[in-house]
Amino acid sequence: MQLNSMEDFQRDISYRVLKQADGTALLTATMKDRFHDVLLEVRVEVATMKIISAEADFRKSPTPDCRNVSARMAALNGFVIGRGLQRKVSEALGGATGCGNMRNLLMGLLPLALNLGAAAGITDEAQMLDAINEKLVGTCAGYVATPGKK
Repeated sequence: MQLNSMEDFQRDISYRVLKQADGTALLTATMKDRFHDVLLEVRVEVATMKIISAEADFRKSPTPDCRNVSARMAALNGFVIGRGLQRKVSEALGGATGCGNMRNLLMGLLPLALNLGAAAGITDEAQMLDAINEKLVGTCAGYVATPGKK
């Protein structure tokens, strides 16, 4: 049986957070599949979690129009990562002029900045995970509040 390109499909997504010497972090996401080769770069001020810049490079896309979403990335500049993140990303990249793939990439990438901020200055991995747990308690199933513990 001959399978078409969507019946045998693989998409690879990769995220990276790299703290910079100037107090910022470079967050990158890549998405590659048969139709896409996209690089997303977001620079964040670590102390405040404020997005300084957000850019998308569509090196390969199903249509030339996909690249138009790059201009919408600037709407994220100045936003502080935290409460309202999902709403802000949807406002910036939703609808007919947005991109579902870019929204998904951002929603996987941007919360990693919170982990970086929570772990700042800690070199011991166990202590780092404890600090992240403490800062992110109540944000998802992995960080559940323990009764009697703040």
